[in-house]
Parts: sequence; structure tokens; C-alpha cells
Amino acid sequence: MYAPVMFELTHLRCFVVLAEELHFGRAAERLHMTQSPLSRQIQVLERILGVELFNRTSRRVTLTLAGETFLHEARRIVRLSESAALAARRVWKGEAGRISIGFTAVSGYMLLPRIVKRAAIALPGLELQLHELVSGDQFEALHTGLIDLALVRPPVDRVQFEFAPLLLEKLLVALPEDDPRAAQTQFEPGDFDGQDLVMYAQRGAGYFHLLLASLFERANAAPNYVQYVTQIHSLLGLVGAGLAPGIVPEAAAGLHPRGVTFRPFVSQPDTPVELHLAWRRENENPALPAFRDLCLKAVAEG
Repeated sequence: MYAPVMFELTHLRCFVVLAEELHFGRAAERLHMTQSPLSRQIQVLERILGVELFNRTSRRVTLTLAGETFLHEARRIVRLSESAALAARRVWKGEAGRISIGFTAVSGYMLLPRIVKRAAIALPGLELQLHELVSGDQFEALHTGLIDLALVRPPVDRVQFEFAPLLLEKLLVALPEDDPRAAQTQFEPGDFDGQDLVMYAQRGAGYFHLLLASLFERANAAPNYVQYVTQIHSLLGLVGAGLAPGIVPEAAAGLHPRGVTFRPFVSQPDTPVELHLAWRRENENPALPAFRDLCLKAVAEG
């Protein structure tokens, strides 16, 4: 059985530099030290290893066979230590590591690709994990730590979470492409009084349900809700099938659903649909601040 060999990285760095220079003066200069401490470091390493690493004469320094063999592994260990230190610093600065993002279906088509593309350029060492969830499930995922950031609809619990507004969007009317009203250039809430409409379910799509209900109530309009859905792509599927029109955020037009045409929906305010970036207050993921800033810049510059 061999006894464990206990040398330090300082010994290895001194050895590698001297092996490359084969001159104590030049090696000491590279290491920012004088020749005597360098010589002592090499002597200590040789004593620990129980071998001579260098042949020394008054004229030259050369590696022994043992030194040549040791040099390959010593270089590898020094490189690994430097790589480990660099990796730790990058994680600490938020330039590497892992971050999990929750997103709604529509933001996955519009905003998320912009964020992912920007992260690949600005934070290439960061691993992204993506989770498509409705806003209510995203808040639960934030609370349990499944995700670090959420692209969510309000309201946001200000006790548990911090948030930043991301986007304000207009609303669009989604019509079956053969609907005679497609000739109309724009719509107002009053245009749907007594008219068939696909509506969002109060449970599962509460944000859009309350938003549209409020707009119709202020206009004294009472649509005939023929179906309730929780997902925008489900609503668009029913519209495309000819069931009835529906009202969607502007970004939904990017889904390019078959059999559906879009027209502006005039509302007050003009951009009533909100999207927020939310995160848990106690989240200690070092990658969070850098990635959060990247998200905000991606929106601001987009």
C-alpha cells in the first residue's frame, strides 16, 4: 500500500513553470517570486514525491524521466483547478449554472424565444429549463422552488413574490374566417351584446375572464357565452371550427391558427393585457439577478 501523497497546488504551479522554462530565473519571474523560494518549493515537492524531478548543474536545468512523466499530470491538475475556479466565479456572477422559467402558452410563442436567443449569446454558460404552465400553476411552482422565474398574468402576491411589469398588450377579436363580420375593420365591447362568444373560464383562466367581463360590464354589453375554455389555443381551435368569435391578446395572432382571422378590439385602456416577471423573494439562485436583468432588457429592446 502506498501512503497518500500530500502536495499543494502551489508546488505544482512552481514545478510546471520551471519545467517549461528550465531556468530558475525566468521561472521565478513568471511566478512573481525570487529564485530561493522557488527552489524550496521544488525541493519540498521532490521530498513529498520521493523522486528527483530535475537534473541541476551549474549550467543547465533539465527534467528527469520522472519529471517528464509527472509534468503531464501536473499540467492537467493545474488546468482543472483553474477551470474549477473559473466555473465557480461564473456561477457566482450568474454567468453559469441553471435557471428554471415558467411561461404561459402565448408568451412561449412571442416573448420566450427572444429571451432564449438573447441568453444563448449573453449567458452561454447558463442552462435554461422551461416549463409551460398557466399563471396559477406558475405561482405554485415559484413557491415550491420548481421554477426561479415566471412569466405570469397579474395579480401577484406581493408578500411572497417580487415582480416587474414586462408587457402591455392590446386585445384582438378572433373570428372564423368565413364570418360575415370579418368585413368589419374593428370591434368594440358593445358589438357583442347578445352575440355568441367563446369565453374564458373563471377557474383556470381567471385573469382573462375578469378582464373581459369588466370591459363588457362597463359597456353594458351581455354576450351569449357558448363555451368556456382555459387555454387560448383551445379558444382559437373553437373559433377556427366556426363555433363563435373569441377575444385574445395581441400575441395570439403569432400562433397563426388555421381558419381564424383577427381584427382590432377597441378597449379602455388601449393595452389592457398585462404580463409580469415574478420571482420568490427568498430565491438564492446566483444566476437569478443576471437572467432577470436579461429578460427585462430583451423586452425593452424588443
